[in-house]
Amino acid sequence: MKSVIILCVLLLLSVTGFAQCAMCKATLENNISNGNIGIAAGINFGILYLFVAPYLFIALLAYFWYRTSKRNATKSLGKYHAG
Repeated sequence: MKSVIILCVLLLLSVTGFAQCAMCKATLENNISNGNIGIAAGINFGILYLFVAPYLFIALLAYFWYRTSKRNATKSLGKYHAG
């Protein structure tokens, strides 16, 4: 239980970083200053996609693990009560 709480705290911590490459930053600044926000919106969507995808994958893994363990518990419980 302690490790689950530590894992949740680590996942909820927010670390601020500026990890945008110089070329991306220059392109976005140039396009925004010219009034073209289409590329910036696309880059922002890509960043959000890259942010959400791993959490979605982990959530699906957790769901399937929970469903399988619940099913196995029901089967093993049935063995003991049937005998």
